[in-house]
Amino acid sequence: MDMALPVVNATAAVLARVSAAFNAPLARAVVFGVHIDGHLVVEGLLIAVIVFQLSRKSYKPPKKPLTEKEIDELCDEWEPEPLCPPIKEGARIDTPMLESAAGPHTIVDGKEVVNFASANYLGLIGNEKIIDSCIGSLEKYGVGSCGPRGFYGTIDVHLDCESKIAKFLGTPDSILYSYGISTIFSVIPAFCKKGDIIVADEGVHWAVQNGLHLSRSTVVYFKHNDMASLASTLEKLTRGNKRAEKIRRYIVVESIYQNSGQIAPLDEIVKLKEKYRFRVILEESHSFGVLGKSGRGLAEHYGVPIEKIDIITAGMGNALATDGGFCTGSVRVVDHQRLSSSGYVFSASLPPYLASAAVSAVNYLEENPSVLANLRSNIALLHKELSDTPGLEITSHVLSPIVFLKLKKSTGSPTTDLDLLETIADKVLKEDSVFIVTSKKSNLDRCKLPIGIRLFVSAGHTESDISRLSSSLKRVSASVLSDY
Repeated sequence: MDMALPVVNATAAVLARVSAAFNAPLARAVVFGVHIDGHLVVEGLLIAVIVFQLSRKSYKPPKKPLTEKEIDELCDEWEPEPLCPPIKEGARIDTPMLESAAGPHTIVDGKEVVNFASANYLGLIGNEKIIDSCIGSLEKYGVGSCGPRGFYGTIDVHLDCESKIAKFLGTPDSILYSYGISTIFSVIPAFCKKGDIIVADEGVHWAVQNGLHLSRSTVVYFKHNDMASLASTLEKLTRGNKRAEKIRRYIVVESIYQNSGQIAPLDEIVKLKEKYRFRVILEESHSFGVLGKSGRGLAEHYGVPIEKIDIITAGMGNALATDGGFCTGSVRVVDHQRLSSSGYVFSASLPPYLASAAVSAVNYLEENPSVLANLRSNIALLHKELSDTPGLEITSHVLSPIVFLKLKKSTGSPTTDLDLLETIADKVLKEDSVFIVTSKKSNLDRCKLPIGIRLFVSAGHTESDISRLSSSLKRVSASVLSDY
């Protein structure tokens, strides 16, 4: 009996240890925050479920095909996703329709109006010499070129036009583009690549914005036409940044800003460019043929040597009253685009008659410099006449052919502001037969400058035209904005 007692005690101790080892983990098992006894059983079940799922055969749909009736029912029930979001109320644009050439006087919806909505700065729309040059070109070359410049689309008149523009501006070479707005957004990506730095004015128009986007460069905006902001931005980007010294750096500005009518201070920009070692890309669509003693643009206006501007672009649909665009600069800059600029390489070349028209327009400008004096006189007169317009103020430069008026007091809502301005434009057209437009922007345009009424002054306008516009705009704005 005495010998059996130790054996019993040892057995009891072993059983107690096994029981403790088994029960201790059970007490500590927690699943989703709940204490569960027998977690080993749960784990075993989970393993069994996993093994079961892995061993199952994949689901196969029934082999019986759908009947034609079932297919038709499914097709009737299917609703495709819309290709584009629905157009919001008030977003539709019902533009007036021109029924004649867009000269200083034109026909809109069946009646003659005074036209301040077309950028016909030199009044060359309808010029007989330009029309004759187009007729001669049509008879010789036909309408289109039917090929890009690099693939049998180059015609002698293209080379004549490029040479004419380069000689007029005093640059080594120029290159033509088929479409004015595509010039700048083809040129920027041709030179600016991913990893490069671009410092751009926040007021640049959509075509420049698109070029900046397509370049995939790092884009930094400075305050509109604010040289202190530009200097500060350049300083921040370059100070103590050794990496910035080794990558390409650009400043992108417009000569005359389409969204404000302001003129870029090129002399200050060139000083900053040289101080911080940036290149300058200058968009001159609204200054070529307008600014400067002989219409050679912003460089002539400020007396800046043309070679200090690395790349110049311009559309020819404004002062030259034709279409297409050009880029001018060094031979190296131009030759690079002939192989690397998408708008030049892949587009059918500029129709020959439009190139002929551009050559004739430049010739006209050289032979008739007085047209610039007429334009500036009209701009000055319009500024004077509109200086006390009720509820509106002029924000554009005194030499800009784009006379830009914005509300003196914004309502705080861009939509309401636009509605007021469009109401004014509609009333001026319907009641006084004067055609003006607002600076309404598309959803793609990221410019944050205030909207306004944009008046395009032409050398072809008369004092009577300007007086008619002024009296109409004053009367209508006083009526529409009386409650604001």
